[in-house]
Amino acid sequence: MNIYDIAREAGVSIATVSRVLNHKDTVRADTRAKVEKVLKRCSYAPSAIAQGMVSKSLHTVAVLTVDIRDSHYARTAYTIEREFGRRGYEVILCNTGGDRAETLRTLQAVAQKQVDGLILVGSIFNTICQGAEMENLLRKMPVVLANGTLALPDAYSVMVDDCRGVEMAVEHLVKTGRRNLYYIKDKSTDSAAAKGFLSGMAAAGLDADGHVLETGETLEDGTRVVQQLLAEGIRPDGILCGEDLTAAGVLKALLRAGIRVPEETAVVGYDNSTYARLCEPELTSVDNKPEQVALLCVQLLQSRIEHGEDYSSVTLQPELVQRQSS
Repeated sequence: MNIYDIAREAGVSIATVSRVLNHKDTVRADTRAKVEKVLKRCSYAPSAIAQGMVSKSLHTVAVLTVDIRDSHYARTAYTIEREFGRRGYEVILCNTGGDRAETLRTLQAVAQKQVDGLILVGSIFNTICQGAEMENLLRKMPVVLANGTLALPDAYSVMVDDCRGVEMAVEHLVKTGRRNLYYIKDKSTDSAAAKGFLSGMAAAGLDADGHVLETGETLEDGTRVVQQLLAEGIRPDGILCGEDLTAAGVLKALLRAGIRVPEETAVVGYDNSTYARLCEPELTSVDNKPEQVALLCVQLLQSRIEHGEDYSSVTLQPELVQRQSS
C-alpha cells in the first residue's frame, strides 16, 4: 500500500498524509487521528528514500574502521552505532583491514549510497586517505575522524593526546625508580605515541636510542619481542606498549622467563581495555577514552549534518590507570 492508498482510505489529500508522516503541527487533531488509524491498520512504512528526497537527508551515516575485532575499534564503533541509532540514524559499518584499495572501494560504495556523513575510526586513515582519488570522494560528505586528521575543508577530528598519554606512563615508571625503559609499538599505533616515549625519556634524562621496537598486533607478537630482548641479554626494568593486547603478551613472556612483575620489570599497556583487567597481575594502562571519543564524533557529525555550520576539532586528555603491573 502506498501514500495514495492511505489518502483514499482516510478520505484526505496526499499532502495531509505527508504532513502527518513528517510530524507537521499544521494538521487538525481529529484528522491526524484518522490518518494514523489507517496507517496503523495497514502497517504502512514510509520509504526512507522518498523521505530523504524531501528532507535532503537519508539519516544514514557510514563508519569505516580497520578491524572490528580489535577491542579499541570495537568499543569506539559500537558506541557510535548505538548513539546514532538512538538519535534516529541508520549506520553502515565497514571494515577495511587497513588496506588502501579496500578503503577506496568502500568509500566509493558509501558515496554512491549518498550517506549524510562519514566517521573514520583509526589513525591509520591519516595516511591511507591521502591522494587525489581518495580526497575527491571524501569531499562529497562531511567527515569526522576518531584519532586522525585530514587537511580537507569539511573534515573534523576528535583526538586523544596519545603523545601525552605515553609521557605520563614514562613519568610514572621513572618515579618508581625505573631507568632502562623500552617502548613496544605495534604497526597500527599512531607515531605520536612513540614521540611521547622519546620526549618522556628525554625529560627524565634517559637514553632512548634503540629503545623503540616495532612488532605486530597480537598476543604472540608481544611475547616474541620480549623473548628476543632476553635472548640478546637485555633486561628492561620497564616496558611500555602501544596497546593492552601486546602488553599482555609482554607480561606472559616475562612471567614465563621467571621475571617478577612489577618487582623486576614493570609493564604498562595502552587502551585500558578488558585485556588489562584479565591479566595477572592486572595491567597498568593508559585510558584513551574510546567511548567519549565516539560520543563526541557523533555529536560533531550530527551537528554538521543538521545545522551545516563549521565546527572545531576536539582533543581529549588521556588518563593513567595504575594497577598491579607497575
